[in-house]
Order: sequence, then structure tokens, then C-alpha cells
Amino acid sequence: MNHQIKFMSAAEAVKCIKSGDHIHLSSVASAPQCLIKAMCDRGRNGEFKDVHIHHLHTEGPAPYADPEFEGVFQLDSFFVGGNVRKVTQSGYADYIPIFLSETQKLYRSGAVPCNVAMIQVSRPDKHGYVSLGTSVDATLAAVECADHVIAVVNKYVPRSFGDAMIHCSKINYFVEDDQPLEEAHFTTPNEVETKIGNLCAGLIEDGATLQMGIGAIPNAVLAQLGGHKNLGVHTEMFADGVLPLVEKGVINGAAKNIDKGKMVSTFLMGSQKVYDFIDDNPGVLMMDVGYTNDPFVIAKNDKVTAINSALQVDITGQVCADSLGRKFYSGVGGQIDFIYGASLSKGGKAIIAMPSITNKGVSKISDVLTEGAGVVTTRNHIHWFVTENGAVDLYGKSLQERARLIISVAHPSAQEALDEAAFNRYGSHHHYIKGYMSK
Repeated sequence: MNHQIKFMSAAEAVKCIKSGDHIHLSSVASAPQCLIKAMCDRGRNGEFKDVHIHHLHTEGPAPYADPEFEGVFQLDSFFVGGNVRKVTQSGYADYIPIFLSETQKLYRSGAVPCNVAMIQVSRPDKHGYVSLGTSVDATLAAVECADHVIAVVNKYVPRSFGDAMIHCSKINYFVEDDQPLEEAHFTTPNEVETKIGNLCAGLIEDGATLQMGIGAIPNAVLAQLGGHKNLGVHTEMFADGVLPLVEKGVINGAAKNIDKGKMVSTFLMGSQKVYDFIDDNPGVLMMDVGYTNDPFVIAKNDKVTAINSALQVDITGQVCADSLGRKFYSGVGGQIDFIYGASLSKGGKAIIAMPSITNKGVSKISDVLTEGAGVVTTRNHIHWFVTENGAVDLYGKSLQERARLIISVAHPSAQEALDEAAFNRYGSHHHYIKGYMSK
């Protein structure tokens, strides 16, 4: 270990937090759990109040968002993760709507203050550098802007390259805690997800640069790409699904214009295999979210193919991806960053992919979005739309053509009602042919 580092306990380190402070927590698999616990112990003892907490989504417990800490902690997250969804929906926590690309700008511009950054890092190397490992995102900006930086040095944090490397001199307090990182395991895609995966994979060309989110549909897409050539990765995150393609040489980054031969990401979420994969791997660059998610940087590669999901889509092509009606479910994330970036890329394809109905049998395609639902991707941004029933390109299509195309990939049980709604909306001019789809 590097001799300049003086370790202290988590309880000592969090003594720098005072009432009214804004705290940034490193995100996803990298949330510094021992510091969170020590901070909550101080909060429970009434040592401070009105402390604001910010982060992207985190894996693992988020006790500071519990109702017991009302008046002590206020969580204003940049994305509503599953662990804080209920408390956010019931008003104990809140959400700051923001493009993922701009989360770093909140700190760098001073729009959101950062008094204390609580991060997790790898062990230092002989030059005194540590790595942010699996999460650079807005954390690098928080480190640059914070009055105090507390770092948990953890042997399980992989030594990743790119913007992840920071010098120990940037850190004020060091705590040692070797806890395995939170892992995320994904279910095997079901029949519907596999169909969607097939259709998306059919849109991906050799030499494409890929962005896709997390979960069953991205995994289903990746599982279909074994026969492709020279794929690249420039994404906000990746998980286990890419590893077999890297091993096969399908993902090699050879056709990229920028960061050729490198996989670029800003955070990761997956099993220990993914964390091991990026450790000491010069083929992976973990970059600032202001770089990975900048639409104009994304567009520098050709054939950027971005695959994102949605909660609801209306017949004009408006995409709701952050809320179920008035209830916030997730966040804007990087959807617009990549949809726009892919559409600016030469030969790029922006894809919204989702099952046509919910598990409860409700159509996710509707005449109008549910009252209170937010438009994340506007009808002007949408290009390709994919459900298990087909893939349609909405770019350059009029409202009536769009309605027909969108209804054509809706669930058969919903098509008649959607047709009726479209006819009522457009039919007075006789262009919209009722029953067009059912014939």
C-alpha cells in the first residue's frame, strides 16, 4: 500500500458532514456502504439536519431515504432507482429531472453544490493513482468540486482506465473497507423479449457502434449478434451480455472513428465477471458522463445503434420512459442523449424497443399518454420503434402514417380500439382508413 495514505474509521471520516451540506454518493455498484451507514448513524444521533444527498441510481440499501430521516436527509436523486422508488413516489425523497449527460454539469456549473463527495476507489498504484472502478459518471465532477472527498479504498474495486484514474492528492480522507461490490444478475429473456431481441439484432449492421441499456431486452439483442463483425461499444453502461461477444472477437471496436479498438462506458452493472473484465484492461475506457453521453461525441462514430426502452408510447410517437402516469418510476437517464446522438451519426439508428403489453395485459401503446406521464423522447426524436410484433421506421412519416405503423406493432387485442381512436382523431379528413390494420 502507498505509505502516504493514513486510514481512519468511517465514523471519523463522516465527521466533516455538517447541517445543510450537499453530499454526492458514487453510484450503481459503487455506493460506499460503510460511509452511508456511518452517516446515517450520525443522522440518527441528531448531529446534523437538512443534509441533501445526490446520486444516480444505486444498488444495495439506501437507508438515508427512509421516512425516519425526514428533516435530517433529503434525497434529490438524478435517477429514481428501484431502492428509492417507493419513498420518491410517496414524497419522502425527490428527483431532479436531468439528461444523464448533464449530471456532471450540475456540479461543474454550481447549479447543485457539492460539499462532500463519498466515493469508492481501487487500491493505489505505485504512482499514487486510484481508480473509480465501475462508476465514473458524475462522480469525477463531484470529486473536482467537493470541499471534502472521502474515499473508501476497497480491494474489490477494479482498476479501470480512462477518466476513472484520480490521484490520491485529490482525496482528503481515506477509509479501508474490503466489501465485494453489489452484483446485478439478469433473468433469461422470455419469449416476447427474445422476439424483440431478434428484431433489434436484425437492424444492427456489421461495423455498428452499440449503446443499449440494461435488462432482458439488451441481453436478448446481444445473444443474437454472434455472427456479426467488427462491432464497437460506446455506451453509458454495459453488463455481462457483451462479454461473450468480446471473447469471440465480434466486439473489437475496429470500425470506430474515435476510441478505435476501445469499449467506452461511464458505469457498469453486472456480475463479478464484468468487474473482473475491466480490471487492468486497457481495452475499456471508463469515461466522464459528459463525454460518453454527449450527443455530438456519440455522433462521431458511424452506424451508432442505440437501443432504449419505454413504459408507454402514444400513436403520434411520443415516448414516456420515466413515469407511470403521475408516479415517477425511473428517470430520463441517457435515452435522449443516445437517441439524438445515434440519429446524428452517419448510418446511425435510434431504436425504442418494448413489449406491446404489460404483464397484466394492458397495452403499452395508447391513443394518448396516461395523464401525468412525461414525454422523455419527443415525437420528433423517435426513429425506429420495435415490439415483439415488428419493427417500424417512423422517421419522416406523417401523423397518420405513424399511427398506422405504430398500431401495426401493437398487441392484436388493442389494435381495434387504437384504430378507432386514430380514426376519430384523423378520420374526418378521410385520409385515415379505419380498419386499415385489421385487413
